[in-house]
Amino acid sequence: MDIASLIGFLGAIGMILGAMISGGGIAPFIDVPSILIVFGGTFFAVMYTCPLPVFLGSFGVMAKAFLPPVKKMDELVERMSDLASIARKDGMMALEGQDVPDKFFQKGLQMLVDGADEAKLVSQLNQEIKAMKLRHEANQGVVKGWIDIGPAMGMIGTLIGLVLMLGNMADPKAIGPAMAVALLTTMYGAIIANIIFMPMLVKLEGYTVYEVSYRELVVIGLRNIARGESPRNIQDQMVANLPPKMQAKLEAA
Repeated sequence: MDIASLIGFLGAIGMILGAMISGGGIAPFIDVPSILIVFGGTFFAVMYTCPLPVFLGSFGVMAKAFLPPVKKMDELVERMSDLASIARKDGMMALEGQDVPDKFFQKGLQMLVDGADEAKLVSQLNQEIKAMKLRHEANQGVVKGWIDIGPAMGMIGTLIGLVLMLGNMADPKAIGPAMAVALLTTMYGAIIANIIFMPMLVKLEGYTVYEVSYRELVVIGLRNIARGESPRNIQDQMVANLPPKMQAKLEAA
């Protein structure tokens, strides 16, 4: 669990609820018609923007905003160096069955064992990285839909509330509920976009960048093993792509 995501989300919601409670309670801020317009309307409008499997799959992807990547680049560099030593000493066939951290790494390693040359290895693994980015972009596009459509639905609700209010000016009892719809839908739309989905999108995009960087590091290592480079040279090339603190940690080790 990503503690920053959890604390940030709960903290933002908590600040809003605290302001509501201090102003007289939550009840005045709950309006069923407004909820139906904004949350229900946004749900179906976002569904309209993409294929159903992508829409349904996006909810599992959203949960990953609270789950940080478990892949560690420093461990990858160390493992790649070990595998390079094995390949240089005993040949590529000795890499068969070696433990690796993830399926992408395993696939590239198996290609080396099967005799794939450097060009084929790099081409296929880069194609997988490209396909992964497209999948991530499709799911992140659904999150962007919530960000874009939520406030728009809030504005639609505001217009509906104003029409109801202006159409019933002679009835004072009808003005209050209509005004509630007009104001609360705007608030709901702002919460959907800025509290729930905007931070989530930023987090998911950051995870995609991390995953791409990790996989590109795998490609660098395997490509150099295919070339027969020394473990030290492979490690140096991989370490050059890491943050300074991680570089210092590996160099010290």
